[in-house]
Amino acid sequence: MSLRRGFAPARLRWPALLAALLLVPFGCAADAPLKRPLPAFTATSPAAWLNSPPLRVESLRGKVLLLDVWTFECWNCYRSFPWLGDVERRFADEGLQVIGIHAPEFERERDADAVQRKADEFGLHHPIMIDNDLRYWRALDNHYWPAFYLVDRRGFIRRRFVGETHAGSAQAASIEQAIAALLAEAPETSAP
Repeated sequence: MSLRRGFAPARLRWPALLAALLLVPFGCAADAPLKRPLPAFTATSPAAWLNSPPLRVESLRGKVLLLDVWTFECWNCYRSFPWLGDVERRFADEGLQVIGIHAPEFERERDADAVQRKADEFGLHHPIMIDNDLRYWRALDNHYWPAFYLVDRRGFIRRRFVGETHAGSAQAASIEQAIAALLAEAPETSAP
């Protein structure tokens, strides 16, 4: 997990900061239940999307979404990709859609060609929005790389997990259980 640009310590309470610093590096990332609509994607240009034309939140209703907020120089993000790819394959037929949100820390990470090369290198074939101005990062009120947001079929963010995630870890099990629970909900009964 990285606590880099975008991290706003003045906006966090010290207990939350202390918990994030102590728990996340040890695989006990804070799991936060949330109850708010997924913000509209802020990038609408085809050049700001990889592996897909620009997506609209409204067009994704009926699917369970797993958003992966990452940046290409974050090792914690890289180490989570094998688990993420496995989850994407296992749950795809049940209605899970993975969407990457590339939110750069450094100026050199704003190069769309470099992001595409990294996506290819790590076998990321799902849609990826390039959030170079960090507007989506702020809309999510995100503070971490990587961060995983689970969105129900009605478009409500239901859970957030932060930190590096590996197959078989406690965090992976929690995320996978939450995905299965959201996939089991009928679209009309999904509730925040």
